[in-house]
Amino acid sequence: MVEDDCVSNVIPLPNVDSKTMTKVIEYWKKHSEEGISKDMMMDFDKAFVKVHHSILHALILAANFLNDKEILDMMCKTLEEIRKEFDIKNDFTPQEEEEIRKENVWAFE
Repeated sequence: MVEDDCVSNVIPLPNVDSKTMTKVIEYWKKHSEEGISKDMMMDFDKAFVKVHHSILHALILAANFLNDKEILDMMCKTLEEIRKEFDIKNDFTPQEEEEIRKENVWAFE
């Protein structure tokens, strides 16, 4: 809550550092531009997530803290995309993977 006689125009975000917040604001500005094509937006999104994994992690945490579902959805890839991105081999049998999906159905919605 901001009071009228507030001297500072700073809003503290203890869980988001300034570099990460700058990147989030860059995303918001781009996604609020009028007249931008869907292809240009997809290109922007692809470039936006092509950052070091530590930055990607900070952006996901910031989006979660800020309750920005749009950024979270764009950044949180499917299981198969994550395996490809990090070159992770699937060591589960199809039956084991299906059992895990059944036990954790909420995570795959």
